[in-house]
Amino acid sequence: MVLRSIRRALVALVVGALGVLGLVTPAGAVAVPPSVSVSGSGSGVAADWNPPAHLVQPLDEVWRHVESTYPDLYGFRNYGWDQVMANSGRIAYCVRWESDQPVSAQLRDEIHAALKRQSKKWADTVAGFEGFPYQNVPVDIVGWAVKDRATLQWSDSSVDIYTNVLDGGGAPQCAPDCGRFFHQNGDYSRCPGGAARHYDQSLWLTKGFQGGAGGDWGQRIGSEYMVGARFQEDIHILEHEIGHTYGLDDFYDWTPTGVGGFLMKAGSATYITEFDMWMYRDFWRHVKGRYGL
Repeated sequence: MVLRSIRRALVALVVGALGVLGLVTPAGAVAVPPSVSVSGSGSGVAADWNPPAHLVQPLDEVWRHVESTYPDLYGFRNYGWDQVMANSGRIAYCVRWESDQPVSAQLRDEIHAALKRQSKKWADTVAGFEGFPYQNVPVDIVGWAVKDRATLQWSDSSVDIYTNVLDGGGAPQCAPDCGRFFHQNGDYSRCPGGAARHYDQSLWLTKGFQGGAGGDWGQRIGSEYMVGARFQEDIHILEHEIGHTYGLDDFYDWTPTGVGGFLMKAGSATYITEFDMWMYRDFWRHVKGRYGL
C-alpha cells in the first residue's frame, strides 16, 4: 500500500515510479490555526488513551473511515511504525536531490537538521504513550542521490553518495538494494555495507515540485521549498507528509464532526495540532499489538 498526499497547487501531481497520486488544495487557501498546537515536547504525554471529550467522536469517525477505506489496514507491514520497531527506535533516510542547485556541506547539514526537527515533532507525541517503547526516535541520514556528483560540494564521507542511479522516471534515487521499500523482509545482503547502511525512507527533493507526497517510502516536496523553509519551526508540508508515512489519512472531501483546522486536512493548519496528535496516537494503539505490546 502506498499512502497518498498532495498539498497546495493548482494541478494534480502524479509521482512517477512509486505510483503516488494526489489531489490539490486551491492556491491561497488560508490556514486557520486551531486552539492547541503541539510544539515537539514529549513532556506530559498521557500514558493511556484518554483524548479530550470534544475529540472522542471525531477520532472515532476517523478510525471507522480508515477501517472502511484502507485496503489492507492491518496486514500492511511497512508503516513508519514498522520501520521504527525494526530498527530498535531509529529511522534511516536517504536524500534524493532532483535538482541542479549546488549543495554545500553547510546546506546539507541544515537540511539534515530540518528533517530531524520535523520528524521529532511527531515522535515526541507518543513518547511514553500506550507502550511506545522509545523516548526519542533519532533520524540518521545515510546517503544522498544525485545525477551529477559535482552538484554535491563536499568531499567528506559522512554519507553514502549515489550518482546517476535513476528510477523509471529518470529521477535520482538511492540504491534499491539498500532500501526498505524494496526489501521489506529486511534482507540487505546486496547493499554495499549491509544492513548498517540501509535506508528506510527517502526525502525526495524535486526542483519545481509544487506540493507534496508521502507514504511508506518517504516524502517528496519541492527542493526550493525545503531550502527556503529549512530554518522554520514548522515545515508544514513536510510534517504533513511524514504523517502519511505513519498511516494518517487525507481529508480532501470530509471533515470529522466538530473539528476545525488540522495539519492532515491540507491547507487548514500549518503545524501539528491536538487533533493530529491524537490521530497519530490512535494509529499507534491500533497497530502496537503486532509488536507484542
